[in-house]
Amino acid sequence: MEANAEEPMHLYEKRIPIVPRWVRGKFRNFKSAVLVLAYAIYFVLPWVPWHRLSGINQAVAFDMVGRRFFIFGLTVYPQNVFWLAWLLFIAAVFLFFMTTLLGRAFCGYFCFQTLWTDFFMIIERMVQGDRPARLKLLKQPWNGEKLLKIGTTHTLFLLTSFWTAMTFVLYFGYAPQILHDFVTGNGAQAAYVAVIILTLSTYIAAAFMREQICQFVCPYGRFQSVMYEPETLVVTYEYRRGEGEKGRAGMKGDLKTREARQAAGHGDCIDCGICVQVCPVGIDIRDGLQYRCISCGLCIDACNGVMGSVGFPKGLIRYDSEINMKKDVPDNPHLNWNRLKVYGYLVALVVMTSMLAVSIMHRTDFEYSVQQVRQPLFVVLSSGKIRNRYEIHLTNDSDRDQSFHISTEDIPPGSLDMGLMQNAVVHPGKSVIVEASVEMDPEEARQHKSFEFVIQSQDIEKDHAEVKVSFFSENSQI
Repeated sequence: MEANAEEPMHLYEKRIPIVPRWVRGKFRNFKSAVLVLAYAIYFVLPWVPWHRLSGINQAVAFDMVGRRFFIFGLTVYPQNVFWLAWLLFIAAVFLFFMTTLLGRAFCGYFCFQTLWTDFFMIIERMVQGDRPARLKLLKQPWNGEKLLKIGTTHTLFLLTSFWTAMTFVLYFGYAPQILHDFVTGNGAQAAYVAVIILTLSTYIAAAFMREQICQFVCPYGRFQSVMYEPETLVVTYEYRRGEGEKGRAGMKGDLKTREARQAAGHGDCIDCGICVQVCPVGIDIRDGLQYRCISCGLCIDACNGVMGSVGFPKGLIRYDSEINMKKDVPDNPHLNWNRLKVYGYLVALVVMTSMLAVSIMHRTDFEYSVQQVRQPLFVVLSSGKIRNRYEIHLTNDSDRDQSFHISTEDIPPGSLDMGLMQNAVVHPGKSVIVEASVEMDPEEARQHKSFEFVIQSQDIEKDHAEVKVSFFSENSQI
């Protein structure tokens, strides 16, 4: 007997386009509200004016030349990098906190990939129609109508991708000037490279790859399952109610009332498939929890709409926990806060957020340090006086020039020698080193083993510091 030929093994499965149906409901409304808010923030912020004495007159901007970041009234310099570390830690813990409570809700509503893919799907629906019309368009041969609709769709995709990339570049300077230079061909080479790369990456990710980014590229989709607990709220299909003893069945024959379906052993699911049609990642939630599910809740809206239309109770698909679904009579779904992991994340969030807020609120517009020159530690002059030398480091964290006056306390008048630099002028974001010498007689040195440098800004009254230092002589104990 002839052996059957082995079928070739394909390492990569060809992507089947997902054509979601539009749905109405509270979760769809929430997604739309988040989309509008996120786009308003991202696309409008570069155009919000903000007056500054020095720097870019823009609410949010990266000043690459001055090496500083403007966020409304806050100016962030490279020396404030620990703020970024705190912010990243807070973001990570918040993501873990939300995952423990609500699964992948971040992916379903707030992720950049979700927001841009959602908007691209809205464009498709506006140009090509809802799911039935788009499926028909995909199957029909190429003709004038198909070329026009597909061409218009991808033209809008490219325009959206371009403006997304252009807006990103506008944050790196004064937006009107950057846009003018870009359009007239006088922009920086980095701006053109960034716009091309970001336009293509946005277009490919949101127009073609879509759910594949979540499935294959994003690491969060892979490791988020380890943060799930039996109490975590996830999008869930109530299997016992939906399937019954004999499985789901359509609304046909004598199975049009809930009582008749229960008597026949069938569940409430009428097998309409709408929950699958609205899913942006193309899964069937009735098959159980899957790592590809982004917890967007659209299948809940779809199922509730169908259940309401046939007169069945809503909530066949809902946000619920595994531990509640296993009960004979499930309780109303609710967030379960009473868990050690949740408390741990919450404490970490509160502590780190408080520390960051306190650090920002108590920041001064200048930084300082006073270091003694220790080679040599002191010098005995020909006049018999003892000299100690100090280096005073001053950094201006404000958005204006500052002039600092340096004086001393607790030592005899005339002991401080600043040379020609009685006042140190420091430009925004810059640092200077001021050298100071203190000379005292041996008797005075024995009486003044320590003293204070007083640093006072001549421009910002609250910028004031007193630094205690030591004065070394032959009688000092080192």
